[in-house]
Amino acid sequence: MNRTIITLLSDLGAGNTSVSAARAALIGCGSEVQLIDMSHNVAPFDLRQAAYILLSAWRHFPKGSVHVVMVDVLGGHMPRMLLIEMEDHYFIVPDNGIITLAFGEVSFAARLCYEFSRSVFFSEWVDKAATVLKCILQGDTDQYTHFNSHTQPVLTEPVVHQDSIECSILSLDRYENVILDITREQFNRLINSRPFRIRTMKLGDITTISQNYNDVDEGKALCRFNIAGYLEIAVYHGRAASILGIKSDTSGKLNYRTIKIFV
Repeated sequence: MNRTIITLLSDLGAGNTSVSAARAALIGCGSEVQLIDMSHNVAPFDLRQAAYILLSAWRHFPKGSVHVVMVDVLGGHMPRMLLIEMEDHYFIVPDNGIITLAFGEVSFAARLCYEFSRSVFFSEWVDKAATVLKCILQGDTDQYTHFNSHTQPVLTEPVVHQDSIECSILSLDRYENVILDITREQFNRLINSRPFRIRTMKLGDITTISQNYNDVDEGKALCRFNIAGYLEIAVYHGRAASILGIKSDTSGKLNYRTIKIFV
């Protein structure tokens, strides 16, 4: 029997009991579903980081998969739940701009599933997500009306200065690679074949784009475009974030938010 993959992405933290409650509600939708945790370690309310993780991961799952995003689900004056359909994938998401952050101007079909009062509890949101999931499994999503007025987030891009490009840090991965908010396309357009350098202080400047981590000697710094197409700073068999002095507190908030690429 083919099972429908259900992925979960949240800012709840892996040890939070709300994750277990959400899993229980969704797996109760039928024996034909298989739950996979995309990540529960998004920094609290960090939509940009959540969007980056979603963008990096969703295409690796088979068509027909359902991606449930539980990040800042109760944000806004009147929280809403949307169902997004794109390339034979389904996304059950809060209407907080995360889809636009993840996919930019790519066209997608959106349906308004529920509109909540400000006093809604997380458990109610999850129960409604389970209801939407059942409709998807039954092929009965037409009951939800098409919706075109979804929240548009404030999109940020690297800031161009006279002698540098200032990039925001999107995320730190398990290996302490530092992911920046500049894509390959943006980098090529803004650098325009000019020499560049990223200062790492202890390890010297990075002045070239590597294809693989082992393009440099062990312990040396490099930058490369990762699988999602974003520039990351790494150290081969080392920890770039620690070397750069970038740390996150218990809530996931970083002590530094930007890195400059000098040109």
